[in-house]
Amino acid sequence: MKYLPLVLAGLLRKKPRTLLTLLSVAAAFALFGMLDAVRVAFTAPETATGIDRLIVSSRLSLTQTLPSSYLARIASVPGVAGVAHADWFGGIYQDPKNFFPNIAVSDNYLTLHPEYELPPAQQQAFLKTRTGAIVGAALAERFGWRLGDKIPLQGALYPNKDGTDRWLLDLVGIYRVGDAQLRGLERQLLFRYAYFDEGRTLGEGTVGWFTVRVADPRQADRVAQAIDRQFANSAFETTARSERDFQRSFAQQIGDIGLIVTAIMAAVFFTLLLLTGNTMAQAIRERIPELAVLKTIGFSNRAVLLLVMAESVTLLVLGGLAGLVMARLALPVISEATSGQLDVVMATRSWLLGGVLMVAIGLIVGLPPALKAMRLRIVDALAGR
Repeated sequence: MKYLPLVLAGLLRKKPRTLLTLLSVAAAFALFGMLDAVRVAFTAPETATGIDRLIVSSRLSLTQTLPSSYLARIASVPGVAGVAHADWFGGIYQDPKNFFPNIAVSDNYLTLHPEYELPPAQQQAFLKTRTGAIVGAALAERFGWRLGDKIPLQGALYPNKDGTDRWLLDLVGIYRVGDAQLRGLERQLLFRYAYFDEGRTLGEGTVGWFTVRVADPRQADRVAQAIDRQFANSAFETTARSERDFQRSFAQQIGDIGLIVTAIMAAVFFTLLLLTGNTMAQAIRERIPELAVLKTIGFSNRAVLLLVMAESVTLLVLGGLAGLVMARLALPVISEATSGQLDVVMATRSWLLGGVLMVAIGLIVGLPPALKAMRLRIVDALAGR
């Protein structure tokens, strides 16, 4: 600690350069923190233990539907407390840029999803209105919708039997979500599956997925396996998993998320190595006479080497910690903006890995200039040679 003033003096010698380097390091580690949280989420072992709600979808693909008749068979599995179903509609409101999730759901869907807070009168109106729809408060505010409004959706995936692709919905309810971490769910529209199924021209009698409430969350894995066994070797085999694993599978359709994220992080840190390495080399070149003076007044070669290394590591640690804190604060915002579909958190392993990378990069970029400073000859340095 007695050399800390010398380390800080070296960093603050060129304040603008140090500040810009710190910002670069912080940006790199902020990106690392967010990407590593995604990598951990997508590469963690899939398990449903401790989860009270499962999603049952086709084993082949998320785009493959399942027969609606599966509902009764799933409900008969021991340990199942309730079953609802839903189907991704993918409709367009006015313009494709106005994207928001719109899903056809069974009448008991809200019963299995208590996080959707809807007044009882509006819930009854939803069940009694054939073309009824409910939306989240955030979505209603976005488009200025009020109860009683007509919402026309263009069925990009499902044409209507009336010969058009237009589906007209009646807004009968506006729900809220109490949990701040799930606030992104308020950007969805839900409408009745019965209206959707009787009006579409293809896929009648099928659903996109089933939501299963498990009586005992500790038995969730066993219940999931029992459901899958029931439909094994059938024309429509299933995969039962937790809701988070189901959401992860959407993103995994574009490729190996873990590999993609790792490649991006490698490119970011390679660039960071070049940047900080150049900064440290330039800083030491400018301070050769100062280092020579330190040796003249009694600093050993080893002390000078450690001083330069400490300066490099301190620069990386300060910037890296700031970046990880920025990532930690940004992840809840990203989760809300993506309607909970990227609901990831920074695990302890991400903080530990980040700390190791800070020290490792600091040592790597600091070693060449530190060795140069250690081998510095006092006479040559003071003479400007």
